[in-house]
Amino acid sequence: MVVMADRLWFLIPEFILLAGAVVCAIGGLSQAASIRRRIGFIATAFLFVSFLSVPLVYANGTPSNVLFPYLGEYIKIFVALIGILLVMTSGGLMDRSYEHAIASGKDWFSALRSSAGEYHALLLLSITGVMLICEANDLIWLFLALELVSLPTYVMVALSRWSKVGQEAAMKYFFLGAVSAALMLYGFALLYGATGTFNLTEMQLALTAQKNSALGVSLFGQMGLLLAIVGLCYKIAAAPMHLYAPDVYQGAASAVTAFLAFIPKVAGMIGIIMLVSLVGWEQGLPFGVEMTLWVIAVLTMVLGNIGALLQTSAKRMLGYSSVAHSGYMLIGVIAGPPLGIVAVLIYIVIYGATNTAAFSTLASLSRDGDSVDSLEDLSGLYKRSPVLASSFAISCGSLLGIPPLFGFWGKLMLFAAGIAAGHLILVLIAAVTSAVSAWYYLRLIGLVILSPLTPRSESVLVTLKWPLIAAVLSAIIALAGPFVLDSLNTKAQQSIVLPE
Repeated sequence: MVVMADRLWFLIPEFILLAGAVVCAIGGLSQAASIRRRIGFIATAFLFVSFLSVPLVYANGTPSNVLFPYLGEYIKIFVALIGILLVMTSGGLMDRSYEHAIASGKDWFSALRSSAGEYHALLLLSITGVMLICEANDLIWLFLALELVSLPTYVMVALSRWSKVGQEAAMKYFFLGAVSAALMLYGFALLYGATGTFNLTEMQLALTAQKNSALGVSLFGQMGLLLAIVGLCYKIAAAPMHLYAPDVYQGAASAVTAFLAFIPKVAGMIGIIMLVSLVGWEQGLPFGVEMTLWVIAVLTMVLGNIGALLQTSAKRMLGYSSVAHSGYMLIGVIAGPPLGIVAVLIYIVIYGATNTAAFSTLASLSRDGDSVDSLEDLSGLYKRSPVLASSFAISCGSLLGIPPLFGFWGKLMLFAAGIAAGHLILVLIAAVTSAVSAWYYLRLIGLVILSPLTPRSESVLVTLKWPLIAAVLSAIIALAGPFVLDSLNTKAQQSIVLPE
């Protein structure tokens, strides 16, 4: 009973979001338009309360029998904060035209046609899944938490755009997600066969003992670990499971794309760190595991950046960019603790804020009543909205790694960790591919700041207020982030301290 009470205590932030999901789902069915219009505010309020609860929950200790007992405090705080930005990015996305028709008397309210409540409920449930991963102490909990992250996003993609492109994106995302879940489950089964336990702490002890023996980690253990990692590559959009990213990112609404680019990626990276920690970085990773991560990282960086060069769609370009950033983060995973994992945890926060700024910009724009996607639509945006254009340019500069923006320090820490761990060639490949990314990031910056208006871009309008505010706030984080880098670094270091 004491152990159960201890586990439940550290799940208070998750319970708050679960309550928020229920309130949003019920509120979306309300006959009162005033309640339905405030569903976004309700979701934001529950995220903020969950954020406030995290330091209180962890004030007097940490959960027992988990691999990284301090990790939850770090991840939950920043996921909740960036979650608020993502809710703001979704402002006005769901039921906008339907609610206008109801308000003008041209239509009537039907619960079957209202989607805002369930959309925000699914958003909160997916964020809850990320938080639950930090508390996982066995493979069953880990799998269920990972699926809680993914399953709501399949529906969110389908809800976000009632078009053939949107529904095609949802189907691709769902079926590839099912394949990745099968791979991950098969890997978990092999890990169980290699160790005889589902408990992560006991599994770590068993695999470490195998690693230190003359025969090394068993074939079942390595195969299970590799299959599980490949399955998780889907979550982070890393090769060879990255092919869905550009199509789904383009097909979904910009607000949902911003969500997909961050929340599943955080979940996948935490899952990969946990799984790799089962064999440990002491005396180096097992050869097969290290080489697989090496190949995945290189392919992800190369294919992501080269793919982005060929795009004429802003969302597809940012989709391939998201793929490349997963490759950069894998450098930190290969390098291992403390420098590598700390760099990954910091980079996740930096990427989440700056990438949200880019997609929030797209979410706030429309052309002829439809969402903006073509690069030509962004031409001369500075003349239309200097604030939005500046936010977009800052986010692209940070994603590229232009000093002194926040993204520069994140990449610097990842590259430094890779060099310190002896992976100089991998870092050189990352540096070259990052230089390649300058072509399309600078192209985006030039389009919005320097290019003239075109006949197509003249009809682009700023139609949504809350995504604009989210873009500005995210850009401010990209500018001001370096001033809190030391504090962020301290928090990240504390989050990977192992229990004595």
